[in-house]
Amino acid sequence: MTEPNRRRTPARRTPPHRLPLRGRLTLVTTLVFVILGSGLVLLNWLSSQQLIEDNRYLIVPSVATVPVGPVGPATPPATVPSGSATPITPTPPDGYMEAAPVTPAEGFEDFQDRVLTQVLVRSLLLLLVLTALAGLLAWWASRRSLHRLTQVTTAARRISTGSSLDERLGLTGPHDEVRELGDTFDAMLDRLHRSFEAQRQFTAHASHELRTPLTLQRTALEIPLAQGRVPDDLKPALHSALDANARTERLIASLLTLARGESGTQTRHPVDLADAADDAVQDLADETRTAGIRLTTSLAPAPVTGDPALLAQVAVNLLANAVRHNHPGGTATLTTGIEGGHAFLEAANSGPVLEQSDIPALFEPFRRGQGRPGNGVGLGLAVVRAITRSHDGTITAAPRPGGGITVRVDLPRRAETYPPA
Repeated sequence: MTEPNRRRTPARRTPPHRLPLRGRLTLVTTLVFVILGSGLVLLNWLSSQQLIEDNRYLIVPSVATVPVGPVGPATPPATVPSGSATPITPTPPDGYMEAAPVTPAEGFEDFQDRVLTQVLVRSLLLLLVLTALAGLLAWWASRRSLHRLTQVTTAARRISTGSSLDERLGLTGPHDEVRELGDTFDAMLDRLHRSFEAQRQFTAHASHELRTPLTLQRTALEIPLAQGRVPDDLKPALHSALDANARTERLIASLLTLARGESGTQTRHPVDLADAADDAVQDLADETRTAGIRLTTSLAPAPVTGDPALLAQVAVNLLANAVRHNHPGGTATLTTGIEGGHAFLEAANSGPVLEQSDIPALFEPFRRGQGRPGNGVGLGLAVVRAITRSHDGTITAAPRPGGGITVRVDLPRRAETYPPA
C-alpha cells in the first residue's frame, strides 16, 4: 500500500533583493574574491605556459658554442690530403669557445629557478594590482549597501536639531536591518511625540484651570482693601498676599506661553520684529526708568512671518531679561534688522560676569543662573527659545566682556513683494 501523495508546499525562497544586509555584503564579497581569484589563477597559468615555452632550450642537453668576444671572419676548415690517415680536429671559429656539456639535471634546475623566479615576480605584481581593484570594488559595494544607513543618520541628526518631533524617516526598500532600524526609530519618535504632547496639554490645561481661582483670590483681597475695611495691622499681610498672587499669575502666563510655543500650533501672519520691539519698549518703559537702566534702541525693519502674539512675547521677554538681570544704573540695547536671509532681534545688557559654560543653563525652565539679580521666575529665555524654534529660527547667547549677556534671535526673513516701477 503506497502512501497517498501529499501536497507539497514549495519552500519559500528569499529573493535577492530581500536578503538581509549581512547576507548581501557576504554575497558581494564572495563574488569579488571568486572573480578576482579566478582571474589570478588564469593569468598565472598563461604566464607559466609562456615562460616554459620561452625557456625550453635550457633543458635540451647538448654541447654548444657560445660567443666570448667579437665575431671575426670565419676560418675555413682544414683540408685533409687525399689518402692521409691522420684525422684533423676542427678548430672553432674566431671569437668562440667550446662550452662544457650540460647534463639534464643541471638544465632542469636552471630552468626551474628561472621560471619560478619570474612567476613569483609576475604573481606579486598581479596580486598588487588585483588587491587595489578588490579594494575599490569592496568600497563601492559597501557604500552602496550602507547608503540607506547614512540616510538614517542624516535624518536622525536633522530631527534631533529640529523644532518638533513631527518628521519621520519613512524608509523604503528591502526589509533588512536598516529598514528595521528606521521603523524602530520612527516608533520611538511616535512615543516621544505622544509623551511631549501629553506634557504640553497638561501644562496648558493646568495653567488655564489655575487662573480662575487666582483671579477670585486677587479680587477677594483687593475689594476689602479698596473699601477700607481692613485693619491697619492686617494690610501688610494682604499686600504680601497680593504680591504672591501676582507672581503666581505671571508664572502661569509664562507656562501657558511656553506650552503654546512648544506646541507648534500658531496662526502665522506678516510681522515686523521692529514693531514688536517698539511695543516691548513702551510696555516696559516704567520698569526701565525705575531700575535706572539706560536703554538704547536701533530698530531697523525686520519682516518675518509668524504668530504676532508669540513674537511680541519674544521681544518683551528679551527686553525684560536685559532690564531685570542688570546692575542698577546699567545699560541695555535692543536692535533689529536684516542680515542675509534672516531677520534678527538682539538684546544686550550689562550685568554680572558670566562664563560661556553658564549660558546653556539660562535657557532651561526655572533656571536663572547663579549671581543674576532680578525677580523673574526663570522662564523668560526658555519661552523665547521655544517660540524661536517653533518659528524655524535660531537663538544664540554669549557673555559680554566686563559682564552681562547678548541674546540674539534669528528668524527666516519674509519675502517682500515690491510694486513694479
